[in-house]
Formats: sequence, C-alpha cells, structure tokens
Amino acid sequence: MTRASLDKQPHEVASMFDDVAANYDLTNDVLSLGQDRRWRREVAQAVGARPAERVLDLAAGTGTSSLPFTRTGAYVVPCDFSLGMLREGKKRHPWLPLTAGDATKLPFRDDSFDAVTISFGLRNVQDTDRALRELYRVTKPGGRVVICEFSHPTWAPFRTVYEEYLMRALPPVARAVSSNPDAYVYLAESIRCWPEQAELAGMLQKAGWSKVAWRNLSGGIVALHRGTKSQ
Repeated sequence: MTRASLDKQPHEVASMFDDVAANYDLTNDVLSLGQDRRWRREVAQAVGARPAERVLDLAAGTGTSSLPFTRTGAYVVPCDFSLGMLREGKKRHPWLPLTAGDATKLPFRDDSFDAVTISFGLRNVQDTDRALRELYRVTKPGGRVVICEFSHPTWAPFRTVYEEYLMRALPPVARAVSSNPDAYVYLAESIRCWPEQAELAGMLQKAGWSKVAWRNLSGGIVALHRGTKSQ
C-alpha cells in the first residue's frame, strides 16, 4: 500500500501499522521535529479528563497517547485495530487495558464514555462518517469528543513549503528511521487528501455532535476539533 486515497482497505492499513509498530513513536518524534509531544499535550488539555471519568482513546497505537489521561485518575481504554501496535503497547505498558477494535464498529455499549478522543488516526479509517457516528454512540449524553488530526496550513506560502516537506523530505527521513518507509509515503499522501478544517467540522455536526469548534496548531499543520453530545 504505497498510494493514498480516502478509500482505504482496513486490513491493508492495519498491516501497515503492524509493520512499523516497534519504532512508530520514535519515527513520529523525528519526522515532526518533536512537535508531536506538544500536540499531545494540547489534546490532553482539551479532553480535560477528571478522576473516575471513563475515556476512550481510539487509534491509541502502543498506548503512549493514553498515558496523560491515566495521570489524571481517569479510567482510560486505549483502542486500536492494529494488533502489532497493541502487542508492542502491552510490552511497554502491561497494566493498560489495551483493546482491539475497529472505529466503524466499536466493541463498546452505547453511552459508555465521558470523553472520546482520536489523534492522528481518523484519516486512516475507511468510513470517516461512520466512525464519527460510532464515537457519538459510545459517548454519554453531555460527553465530549476531541479529534487531533493533520490538517492544512492556513498561510499559502507556508502551506507550499509544508507540502514540499511531506513529499520530498519525509520519505528519505523515514527510510533512515522506519522499518517500513513506504508506510510514511502513504501517510504523507493521506494528509494531502484529508478534508480542510471547516469540512471536518461539518462532518462532526452531521454525525450529531453539537458545539463543534476547532483551532489550529503549528499554523494549521494540525487541527484540534471538539464537540459535545447533547444531554
């Protein structure tokens, strides 16, 4: 799988992430020039997890993204459809309740979580609209969603430079640090195919979420979308 489109086959994407699981966190740190740590801090702040709350961390990979929520005293369920990622996560964090699951048919009951979040994984789901509805289904009334995803820089000159980095600089860097550099070519292309910030906000509203808003991080390289499930 070396070319990206928004018509993704789940088994191909899962296999791709299985292949890069061991070095995934390190590779992301290198390719983002360390910015991924800041982005995840912003996610944790936006989720605002509190003691005894139940938080679903979808596309959690090895569970690294779930750790900030556990420190608040919340009960966190890291969920991912890549078994390779989950196995790697179990080695590192054996105490986390890592769970295998597909974003389009989550293995949880209705109204299960106070907050649901997904970081850098929504664009890899085959049916984005269905995934947003599933997140809505498993969230308690009054609960919240936080989505952190690569997006599109708002300043045209910077956007041009950024896209050049994605397609020209990222592959050779990925070859140096990743076990499957072709996966990162796919990921770069998937970012270019992904909807603009306002379009994703509209998709959230269509799925039922209210009070939808977003803010850009790093000039729009990443966007943080939020929404609430009505009481």
